[in-house]
Amino acid sequence: MANQELDPVAPPGLHLVSAFLAMEPADSLISLARACGGGSVTEKVQRFIWSYCISEASGKGYVPYVKNFLKKLIVEVESNHGDVLDELYEQYAYIMTSLKDDHLAEKNKRVCKYITFLFPDGTFDLPSCPKSRKLIVPLQCSLNMLEGDTGCSIWPSSLYLSEIILSFPEIFSNKSCFEVGSGVGLVGVCLAQAKAAKVILTDGDLSTLVNLRSNLELNQLSIETDFSENEDSNVVKCIHLPWESASESEVRGFMPEIVLGADVIYDPTCLPHLVRVLSILLSQKKSDSPTQKESCKGSIRDSEYGHDRVNDTNQGKILCANDLDRCHSNHNGIDACKEAPNTRSSEGPVAYIASVIRNIDTFNCFLALASQANLAITDITETFRPFNLLPYMQSYQRSNIRLFIVSCNT
Repeated sequence: MANQELDPVAPPGLHLVSAFLAMEPADSLISLARACGGGSVTEKVQRFIWSYCISEASGKGYVPYVKNFLKKLIVEVESNHGDVLDELYEQYAYIMTSLKDDHLAEKNKRVCKYITFLFPDGTFDLPSCPKSRKLIVPLQCSLNMLEGDTGCSIWPSSLYLSEIILSFPEIFSNKSCFEVGSGVGLVGVCLAQAKAAKVILTDGDLSTLVNLRSNLELNQLSIETDFSENEDSNVVKCIHLPWESASESEVRGFMPEIVLGADVIYDPTCLPHLVRVLSILLSQKKSDSPTQKESCKGSIRDSEYGHDRVNDTNQGKILCANDLDRCHSNHNGIDACKEAPNTRSSEGPVAYIASVIRNIDTFNCFLALASQANLAITDITETFRPFNLLPYMQSYQRSNIRLFIVSCNT
């Protein structure tokens, strides 16, 4: 690669640029830069970084992030006895002299990250795949979820659920979709890309809703802030819905076919309210809902994006509070099911919940509450894998994420 021209629209150059725009950790960027240079950050790689990352980021990149990346990049080159590009030295010096301390100290600073979904070979016929084979989603988000601004952070399960939506658009196309705890709105943007008939995004925090609406506007989506009978499929509805105070009649009024949630089961104090909302949404009978006959049991893509193989893995496993071993098994998140599994029921809607199991007791509590509410939870992680649409994102650990289908027991 060291003797080849780097291309910003093809790997590995594309991966480096995408990681920079997504504000991946500096160490990840250095690793990708080494890959571009065949093992070292050559002068050619440095010039590529200057042209397509640093210069292009003018007005986009968060200055302290650029500063940290430049510092690590210079150290990397110098430690390997290489020559640092003059432009990189000069830019670092300029940032050091112009960046004020109070800019670095901002705790609740919002930045714009650009999440780029890269569609691999063999996916050009997906209705969710743009002609460019690249979907860029700008998102205004919090710098650090540890500061308590969790609703404005990009959670790993929202990345995973977004990959699911874009990999299996046929499940969500022409369906009424409803998300609980929508956060920055990434899942909603992907639902719109997959041509969902209706997208209703909800959150219980008003400041998060303000940020969510800004992100929808950034992605050129029309917004409706109140629930109405308007059926315009080009409109994304944003609804303030605190789980603890939402009335049953209010929740029943939405009548979605598909419910989605990403990393919504981490707080034990919220679980009773979440389960109540899910129970109301999923208990509504809809006799005219289509049933997907096909199952992906026994047919999982074997190579990175290609051939099929026979697989004896069970399609899914219904979980109970005493059966949690599968929640810790790993999967590579690269392969994708050839066909969508049988996840819909003629009896009513279903929910897709993606989550990192951070605390087994909290997850146990969720399962117990769901059982009491007559909800069935099935783990389909191993047999329902999306395409790896974020190959450059080294900080995103797919193996930590589980995907569950929740339905109402009949």
